[in-house]
This record gives sequence, C-alpha cells and structure tokens, in this order.
Amino acid sequence: MSSSGSTYGDIHRYEPARESTAAAIAIVLLTIIEVVFVFLFTYGLLSGWGLTDTGNMYLGAVLAVIFIDLAFILAMYRKEFLPDVVIVKKRRRKWEDLYIREEDADGVPFADGAWDHVKRAVYPYYKR
Repeated sequence: MSSSGSTYGDIHRYEPARESTAAAIAIVLLTIIEVVFVFLFTYGLLSGWGLTDTGNMYLGAVLAVIFIDLAFILAMYRKEFLPDVVIVKKRRRKWEDLYIREEDADGVPFADGAWDHVKRAVYPYYKR
C-alpha cells in the first residue's frame, strides 16, 4: 500500500453497508430463535434440569446453541450493516520503539577490520 498523499488518520477506503432486506429478516428470525432458547435455558435452570445427567447435558447443548446463534447474528450484522472502512495508519520502525536516533539504527561496528577482531579476541580490553 503506497502512502501517496495519505496522512495519518485519513480514510483510505469507505464502502457503505449493503443493508439487504433478506439479512434484516434473517437477523430478526435468528433473534426470535435466540430469545426462545434463552427462555428454555432459564426455565431449565429454574426447574432443576441440571440436577440429572441427561438434563445437565441438555442444558449445556441449549447454552451452546444460544452462543452459536448469537455468533451468527453478530457476524451477519457486521457483514451486512457496518460499513467497510480502511484508515491509514503510520507504520513505525522498530528502532523508533527503542528511542534510537535514525543514524544509529544499524548500530556501531564492533571492530574496523579482521586484524582488530584478532586483537580483540586475544586481548578483550583492546580499544576500550
């Protein structure tokens, strides 16, 4: 992505939401199903279904259906009713996170040449 003319915080791409009627109807139907399963789960908890083994598994399955249904509702809402927006962000280089100046980003050479490497290997305090 090139940053020609884009500054930090500019909207790079904006596509409005589709807002389809079929998606709205599907979200309404999934919400009704969600409410029915929430009432079923609440009724099961209050009537003590969780005290038996099969009732406990049944309540767990109803709770799983509740969360899966909610996931479908939220995914459909995000896809169909929220706009697609891309905002330009400034990418920082790693040396900026360490508070190093740009000319020092590559570091300082350890020795000038091969002979200095040999001298430093023999005498570690050379040129300190």
